Amino acid sequence: MIAPALAACGGGAGSVSASAHPTTGPGSGGAAVSPPATSTTVTARPAPKKPSPPFAVGVRVMTFVDSSRTVRYPGENPQPRRLVTIVRYPMAGSPSRADISNAAPLRRAGRFPLVVFGHGFAVTPGIYAPLLRYWARAGYVVAAPIFPLGNANAPGGPNESDLINQPRDMSFVITRMLAAGASSSGPFAGLIDPHEIAVSGQSDGGDTALTAAYHSGFRDARIGAAAILSGQEIPGLGGYDFPPGSPPLLATQGLADTINLPSTTFAFFDAARTPKYLLTMPGAPHLPPYTDEQPQLRIVERVTVDFLNGYLKRTRGALARMAAAGNAPETARLRGES
Repeated sequence: MIAPALAACGGGAGSVSASAHPTTGPGSGGAAVSPPATSTTVTARPAPKKPSPPFAVGVRVMTFVDSSRTVRYPGENPQPRRLVTIVRYPMAGSPSRADISNAAPLRRAGRFPLVVFGHGFAVTPGIYAPLLRYWARAGYVVAAPIFPLGNANAPGGPNESDLINQPRDMSFVITRMLAAGASSSGPFAGLIDPHEIAVSGQSDGGDTALTAAYHSGFRDARIGAAAILSGQEIPGLGGYDFPPGSPPLLATQGLADTINLPSTTFAFFDAARTPKYLLTMPGAPHLPPYTDEQPQLRIVERVTVDFLNGYLKRTRGALARMAAAGNAPETARLRGES
């Protein structure tokens, strides 16, 4: 694997010759004589080194409306699907544990890969802030939509029957984020690499990402990697065929998870094609390893970033670092098939 260049260096020195007007002098016989040419050497300054992770993190709230599909809230007529999306991104400045609202993005480092993250049922992206911030600090634009009926604050209460619509929500957010990156103006203009896209999610959000990446009826060919955190195939859906050329897969699973049983993760992992990786955490439950439980959260952070670096940024040594981070006695074990 080849690591991307982190700096562009100016090189070479140029010379400029300055010639005086011809002169005549004693003994010259009246002939014009030019003095020896003089030269001045100009040394080019090296180009500034591009900033590298970890970055400070900015955050913006974007609202994307998909008029081609509808959602029905209790007691209301169907209306277009409205996806309020929390976007974290690298910004200039010293890294901290706080996100800076509406900060100007860091553009001197070039374009960044995009990660779209799906939250679990009856929660919002807010509880995953440490993990999503870690990804942005590592050099990713991270977009986390709030699913219209699956979130904790949905009108009338969360409704899991809308899960089937979330894979299309995820693809729609990819489309809108890429449009924002391709725009000539706006906060994300020129910031997003349109060829390096990953999806991730936890619990029902993991089901959503798995379906968008590997299901025959929902597959989004723009997805280049998928990190599924305690997710599974959407029950009763079928069609997870993992064809040749499928995106690299990272699956994570707490072995004490009583909500997303380990067997459901093992089932899709076994069916998936290589390259694929499985991180298991003995004694870990369903949600805490991705929100606040230590050292599991720290392990998940490092393993996911190394996975993304390996397959989106093609960073040299990233997969070896992932293997080291994912194996901790009695806490975590990483199995890989490449």
